[in-house]
Amino acid sequence: MVKRSSWKESCVILLQESFWKSVVYDLKLAGPLVKVLRTVEGERKPIMGYIYEAMDRVKETIAKTFGEKEDAYKKTFEMIDERWQCQLHQPLHAAGLYLNPEFFYDDSERIMDNEEVMNGLYACIARLVHDVEGQDKAIEELGAYSSAQDLHYGKP
Repeated sequence: MVKRSSWKESCVILLQESFWKSVVYDLKLAGPLVKVLRTVEGERKPIMGYIYEAMDRVKETIAKTFGEKEDAYKKTFEMIDERWQCQLHQPLHAAGLYLNPEFFYDDSERIMDNEEVMNGLYACIARLVHDVEGQDKAIEELGAYSSAQDLHYGKP
């Protein structure tokens, strides 16, 4: 049975404006993250080509939600980055972003100018293709892939 005094204390907390401001703040941070987690857990799409872009979009959404006021989300971004670096950030995710036509042909310049993505792609090529001649051939094929922008892969 709930004590009457603890019930009253709960009511006092629930009626405080600061409590609800904290709830709104937490929802602004957690909402975009939960959306990505649902995508990963739901596995409606093969996640490899989507996780890198999804994490970028999460951070963009959070920043916009707080009006680009970095103090409001800086600690959260540090936690996200720490997890990303030690658990999720792998060259394969970067290669997945590059090779995902849905994202690549939508904004190829942004992807090709991203040093982290390109380094991850090249690291994957080096790991999967052991001879230099084969690596050169794979890199040459990337040129054909990137120039196919007028074909609108992945778009109706």
